[in-house]
Amino acid sequence: MAKKELFKSLIALTQAELPFDRTEREVVIPDNPDSIITVPGVHRAGKSSLLMLAVNRLMANGIKREQILWINFDDERLSDMQTEELDEVLSAYREMYPNADLKEVYMFFDEIQNIFGWDLFVLRVFKSYCPHVYVTGSNAKLLSKEISTAWRGWTLDYEMLPLNFVEFCRFTAIDAFSCLESGKARRHAAMESYIHDGAFPQVVLTKDKSTKLKRLQGYFNTMLLRDLAERHKIKNIEGLRYFLKRIMLNLTKTTSINGIFNDMRSGGANVNKDDLYDWADWAVEAYMFVRFPKYSASLVKENQSLRKYYVIDTGMRQAVLMPQSTDNGKLLENIVALDLYRRRGEERKIFYWQERHECDFIVQHDEIVEEVIQVCWALNDEDTRQREIDGLKEAAKGTKCSKLTIVTRDQRETIEMDAYTIDVVGIEEWLLR
Repeated sequence: MAKKELFKSLIALTQAELPFDRTEREVVIPDNPDSIITVPGVHRAGKSSLLMLAVNRLMANGIKREQILWINFDDERLSDMQTEELDEVLSAYREMYPNADLKEVYMFFDEIQNIFGWDLFVLRVFKSYCPHVYVTGSNAKLLSKEISTAWRGWTLDYEMLPLNFVEFCRFTAIDAFSCLESGKARRHAAMESYIHDGAFPQVVLTKDKSTKLKRLQGYFNTMLLRDLAERHKIKNIEGLRYFLKRIMLNLTKTTSINGIFNDMRSGGANVNKDDLYDWADWAVEAYMFVRFPKYSASLVKENQSLRKYYVIDTGMRQAVLMPQSTDNGKLLENIVALDLYRRRGEERKIFYWQERHECDFIVQHDEIVEEVIQVCWALNDEDTRQREIDGLKEAAKGTKCSKLTIVTRDQRETIEMDAYTIDVVGIEEWLLR
């Protein structure tokens, strides 16, 4: 089938499906943004679904299905497509709707990044024909820094991560804000699943535990093989797999890439230290991890500090490592880390504190530290309680911050100590603030 005829078929099939059956997310794309909308994010987090929700809103506001041009370039029939054939998309639509004004069309290009020269094509379409262009794609290939410099100033990015807790409750038909005892009990059970099983949309909607596990292991392998090994031409697949698992194991602690290198070499692995640093960077770019530096008044020291790595989904970590212990405290801290990452916006930076004592998170807004946060499953043990308080107090003094928080599984109290007020709050309440 000629590409033009295939595009006609794909456009018609999508239009026949409208409106899409999708659950609402917290992230909302503007209807008429006057910019190219790009949606980077981890695989299977719902990038395409976010655009489908945008289509539904457009139709609810009077846009006709004939004005929707949607092409999923992940179709195997387009795997050999060349740059010069991209114009066939416009030709196909014009032949289908010869009287249509392209300026009134909404164009959605899903997984277009697989075609060489796609970025220049999209920019030309946006500048010359259509002011409503939306693009999704492989997380590693749609990062702003990888797009042609010609795009600078023309894009708005909407990052997609696995579900936040409010979205998780929505997907599982739970009222996240219920004040009823029965509602609180359901929310508490939902939080257990959120912490241990993760929050990829399709996994959340999967009932069978074995199927959940296979999906999560599949997501990890897709990121490892497609986003890292294939894209960066990494031949040492088993070395890469071991390295990523080591970072996952080190959750909540500072990670020394040099330390992992020494361990791998001691075990007989043939690896290069510089490669490991590249692998870590690429894994973050592929959204397998987020990472935070140590807080320091010196930018040089901050950049030289060891990083803390947090996995993009706790369920995926559990499926990959199959840990013998519950790791409850580590998973809870990971949940907090991801939510801080979601909330950071353009103005906030997230750090950890490490001097005589440790504090899990420092939240800086512009130049001001607005909150210091510890995460602990429970404060029942006196030694644990004192350790968390000492870390908070030291971080608060060192950053001149007066807002101190300890996030727990479900404890609630206020601690007054040495002129400091510490708010102890359960994870459900903290996430719903």
